[in-house]
Parts: sequence; structure tokens; C-alpha cells
Amino acid sequence: MSEEGSARERALAATGDELAVLLHHASADVLLALLDNPAMEETQLCLLLERKNLPSEILEEVARRKPLLKSYRVKRALAFHPRTPYLISLRLLRDLYLMDLVQVAIVPGVSAELKRNAEDQLLARLPQLPLGQKITLARRGPARVAGALLAEGHEQVVSIVLDNPHMTEAQILRALSREKPANSMIPAIVHHHKWSITYNVRLALVRHPSAPLATILSYLPELTVSDLRELAAPGMVPKSLRKYLQAEVQRRMRAGQKAASENAPAKEPPASNRE
Repeated sequence: MSEEGSARERALAATGDELAVLLHHASADVLLALLDNPAMEETQLCLLLERKNLPSEILEEVARRKPLLKSYRVKRALAFHPRTPYLISLRLLRDLYLMDLVQVAIVPGVSAELKRNAEDQLLARLPQLPLGQKITLARRGPARVAGALLAEGHEQVVSIVLDNPHMTEAQILRALSREKPANSMIPAIVHHHKWSITYNVRLALVRHPSAPLATILSYLPELTVSDLRELAAPGMVPKSLRKYLQAEVQRRMRAGQKAASENAPAKEPPASNRE
């Protein structure tokens, strides 16, 4: 019998330390034999699934064996393995706990398609989640989930989700594009140490009918003239705000003209006067 054949025979009946050594064997046939070993328990199987170089046929075989997937640890290890075929991982996402779905969505090395699907699963569960889990997601969830929580506008969640390290400007702008935001959202953004000083967020707040006038007026001196003119166009903002925008444009124009005249070189007097 060949050396590999001998190792396969041992794998079918190995226990204890010998079984532990065989978990690191290079041969796929030996590893497949381990799956038929009655001494192979959840702990050993999870150790096997920790191998990043595990042949894909082993992962596929584990996924085919429904009794093995009764263990959540095995299911999780299989879902997170970088070599697990996409369709298998996709199927397993449905059974993952909330924070494991978050991990799929944010850890490096997971395909973009799988991350997107994990986010979709989280978004689908969002309406049924209790407040405590929403707060946890607000702290650690991926950007799309953070944006959805911001749009929901729960008072205890909004201030937390704005500090989420995965939150993006795009998600803030998407939430501000809603015509009827939750009452707590805009004040939270206006007073946030990061988002309140982000140019595009300020621009979106100026456009928003629910933003406080005092806040909007404080932003106007920092907006570009081209943006002020665009905002002052008919239909962009309420008429009551347009006059402030137009006044700011006029102020800038006068300031620019004054600066230009002060910096212009003085004209020399005519030659006859010099004589």
C-alpha cells in the first residue's frame, strides 16, 4: 500500500494526537477520509476549516453533509472560509447571526458580491430588530446599514451611528435627500464634530427645507459663489431663503470689486502735470 493510501486508512480510524496531526495533511483524499472518521468532532472539524489552504473539494463535501451543518460553528467557519464556493457561502448567509453577518460585510478578503448580500440580509432584518441590536449595529455596521439606521432617525441611534467608522459622506447625503427626515436627524448632523464641517453635507443642509435658518446662514460665507448662484435659482430653495443667497452673492461681488480696485496699480499723472 502506498504512503498516501496508508495515511488514508489511518485517517478513517485515527483518534487523539494522530487525528490532530492528520488535520494538517496535504492530501485531499486523506482529509476526505477524516470526514468519515467517527472520532471527528466539531472541534477538530473547525480546526480543519481554519486551514486557509484547504482544498475546495473538502469545503464542498462539508457543505454537502447536512449533519455537519447542524453545528453553527461549522456553518460559520465554512461561510467565512476564503475558498468556499460563492453559492455555498451565499446559502449559508441566511443562517448567520447578526454580528457574524456584520463581519462578512466588513472584513477584508470577502468578495464584493458576498459583502453586498450580507448587507442586504442586514437591511432586511432591520425593521424587526430590537433597539439594543440597532444600537450595536449603529456602532459597528457597514456603511449601507449605518445609512439606513440614520434615515430611521431613532433618537438613541442617530448620535451613535454618526460616529460609526464605516459611515460615509454618500450615506449622509442619501439620508438628507429624504423630504421628510426624522426630527432628530438634522440637528444631530448639524452639531456633529465631523459631518457638520463637511462641505457637501453643508450644501445638502442648505438645500433641505427642515434645516434651521440660523445654521444655513452661518454656512453661506463658506460656500462658493457658483454654488450660491445655483442654489439661488428658482425652485432650488424656498423664496424666503433665496434673498439671503442673492444677498451673499452680491456681498461677494462687491468685496471682489473692492479688492480688485485696491490692488490695481495707481495711474501715473499726465506728462503736462509732471512738468
